[in-house]
Amino acid sequence: MSDMELPKFISVDDHVVEPSRLWQDRLPSKYLEQGPRTVRQKGKIAFDVTKKPNFVLGDGPDDRWCDVWYYEDTCSPLRGDLTAVGPLADAVPTTAVTYDDMLPGCFDQAHRLADMDLNHTEASLCFPTIPRFCGQLFLDRADMELARLCVRAYNDWMIEEWCGGAGAGHLIPLTLIPLWDPELAAAEVRRCADLGSHAVAFSESPSELGLPSIHGGAWDPFFAACAETETVINMHIGSSSKMPQSSPGAPMISLVTLTSENSVHALVDWLLCGALPRYPSLKIALSESQVGWMPFILERLDSAWRRSKNYDPSIYDLIPEPPSSYVPNRVFACVFDDSVGLALRDHVGMSQIMFETDYPHADSTFPESKQVAEKMIAESGLSAHEARQFLRSNAIACYDLQRFGITE
Repeated sequence: MSDMELPKFISVDDHVVEPSRLWQDRLPSKYLEQGPRTVRQKGKIAFDVTKKPNFVLGDGPDDRWCDVWYYEDTCSPLRGDLTAVGPLADAVPTTAVTYDDMLPGCFDQAHRLADMDLNHTEASLCFPTIPRFCGQLFLDRADMELARLCVRAYNDWMIEEWCGGAGAGHLIPLTLIPLWDPELAAAEVRRCADLGSHAVAFSESPSELGLPSIHGGAWDPFFAACAETETVINMHIGSSSKMPQSSPGAPMISLVTLTSENSVHALVDWLLCGALPRYPSLKIALSESQVGWMPFILERLDSAWRRSKNYDPSIYDLIPEPPSSYVPNRVFACVFDDSVGLALRDHVGMSQIMFETDYPHADSTFPESKQVAEKMIAESGLSAHEARQFLRSNAIACYDLQRFGITE
C-alpha cells in the first residue's frame, strides 16, 4: 500500500493533559482551595514507598521548575513521561516539567488538532492525565461530594471544550464515572450520553482499587446504562493503578514489556463474568492492549469452557456459548506497534482490531505514526481493505462515529 492510499487514522487511545484551570473554572467557589489546582514550584520529583510521585522543594543545580497539581492531600507533579513528544521526546521520564516545557498540543485544542493533522490523524479519543486513566484520583477522598463534582466538571469540559467547537468530529468525547457508586455511575453515563458522549473510561480491574469486581453483578446498573445508551466501556492498561512486574529489581524495560498482561486479565474477566451475554449490545475496548497474545487466550478460554462440564458445570448458565463467541462486534483490541498480532488477525477477527498513536506518551509513535502503520501493514500482509479496517473503519463501527460526521 503506497502513501497515497493510506487513509487518515482514527486513534482510539491518546491522552490529554488537563488545562491548569479546568476545575478552578468549573467548581463552586467554596471548593476551589480543596479542588484540583496547579502551583508552579521548583524542586524534583520523588516517589514514596508505594511508588506514588511526590514533589520535593529545592533550589539545587538539579532542581527544576514544575507545575504541580494538588487536590486535597494528593500531589501530582507533571512529568516527562506524560508529555514525551516534541521538546520532551528524549527527556528522562521523571523530569519535572511545566506547561511551558511541553508541546502545546498536550493541553491546547488548536495545537492538538494541528498535531493530529501533522500525524495523518483525523479523529482521536483521549484519556485523562491528572484524574488518572479511569478517574481513580477521585476515589476515597475526604469530601465525596467534591469528588462527584470533580468528575462532572471534567466530563462537562471534555464534551463542551475539548471536543467542542473546532474539535467537533475530530476529538471524540471520553468521559468518567463516579467509580465508588454504580448507581451514580449509571446516572452519569446517561447524563453524558444526553450531551453527546458515548465512550466511558473504566478500570481493567476494579477490585485492585478496592471496588467490587465485575463478577457478581455489583456493576450491573453501570453496564445496563452503557448498553442502553450505546456507550463503549474503555479500559486502559494501568487503570487498576497496578502494573505487572516480573521480579523485584528487574529493569524498567520488563514493566514496559509486560503492560499488556493487565489486558489479558481484563479480557478473561469480561468473557467469564456474564455481562456480555446479559447485555447483548454492550461493547468494550482494551486500550493500549496490543493483540498478539489474544489468539492463545481465546483458544485456551474455549478449551477450558468445554472442559467445565468436569469441574464447573454452572459456568454454562452464566456463559451459555463459548467465550470467544462474544468477541465479534463486542470486544476490541487497540494496537500501536503489533505486527505479530496483525499477522494473527484471523484468529481474533480483523473487525476487532483498532489503531492508536498514544500521543503524547513515551510509547507514542507521533510524529511518525504513518510510517509505523505502513510498516505494520507490510509486515503482516494486510490487504487494502484490512488496512482501512484497522486504521479507521473498525473504530467508526465500534464507537458509531458516524454520529459525529465521521464516515468511511
